[in-house]
Amino acid sequence: QVQLVESGGGLVQAGGSLRLSCAASGRSFSSYVMGWFRQAPGKKREFVSSISWSGTSSYYADSVKGRATISRDNAKKTVYLQMNSLKPEDTAVYYCAASRRNQAMDVILYDYWGQGTQVTVSS
Repeated sequence: QVQLVESGGGLVQAGGSLRLSCAASGRSFSSYVMGWFRQAPGKKREFVSSISWSGTSSYYADSVKGRATISRDNAKKTVYLQMNSLKPEDTAVYYCAASRRNQAMDVILYDYWGQGTQVTVSS
């Protein structure tokens, strides 16, 4: 069992930056692929980024590629998402999730989810 708690969301102007954090509790954090997803009002939850258990491989949605960086600290049981050059279309609730499947990019492949943190980008 893994419990996930996101933080770091907020209101930011377009062009600004935010660093989201996801703190995990429970066993075997380092054995999970960790992902970030987001869901805007009226839209489906979508993949943003994921990182392998070792941190050596990462994947990004085209919409954030070049603007986002995912990282993890297994000793602290925390995964981060640095978002730069934020756009109004990045406004959404951002969720952290854990999966035991490599290269997981689909919502259905994730076993544990946090409650989400709101990111609002004003124009």
